[in-house]
Amino acid sequence: MSICVEVWGDYACFTRPEMKTERVSYDVMTPSAARGLLEAIYWHPGIRWVIDRVYVRAPIRFTSVRRNEVKSTVNARTAREVMERGSGELYLNASGDIQQRATLLLRDVRYVIQAHFNITQRAAPDDNAGKFQDIIKRRLDRGQFYHQPYFGCREFPAHFAPCREVPPCPEELKGERDLGWMLYDMSWEDFDADPRPLEERELHPRFFRAVLRDGVLEVPSPHSEEVRG
Repeated sequence: MSICVEVWGDYACFTRPEMKTERVSYDVMTPSAARGLLEAIYWHPGIRWVIDRVYVRAPIRFTSVRRNEVKSTVNARTAREVMERGSGELYLNASGDIQQRATLLLRDVRYVIQAHFNITQRAAPDDNAGKFQDIIKRRLDRGQFYHQPYFGCREFPAHFAPCREVPPCPEELKGERDLGWMLYDMSWEDFDADPRPLEERELHPRFFRAVLRDGVLEVPSPHSEEVRG
């Protein structure tokens, strides 16, 4: 069952992984960012969101800003070691680790996300597609979410509404534009069958060749040969 959601906001940053120091955004929203946004609206262990296409409905505009960031991270392995040891630091010293970095981000963005969901092995016996479809539509109509949806970074909030009709393509986006290799999503092997916690599994990125045609980014199936990694 297909779901269409219109999302918009002042700023967005879908960071290219090859840019290590300064953040540089992809030209358009990535499938993983779209999935994360939909999961903010409705997440359930019994379903998995699959992005079908992203309609770009505002001209692609970049702007550069300087932002305060921290240079350290707290990962799951460090947290587990501290918990097993019973002592250690599970926080970041923001004042000591702060760095000012440049970010090349998008401004005045608007997209329509078209997606569907698959029922997973974690669904309850009484779960079904119609039930989830009704819940999702109700949450979209009411503007409900579990946490604030955002465009790539939490400081760039996203507004959303159900899409009844896809807006027209901006004139400057008509035609074909090769966006190069784009992050598809992060993937675990045997997501449903593997009983181990996610932090103990091997996580790896997957990419696909992104092409924008008349403002539409067609997203291949997760099992397509177009998805590499």
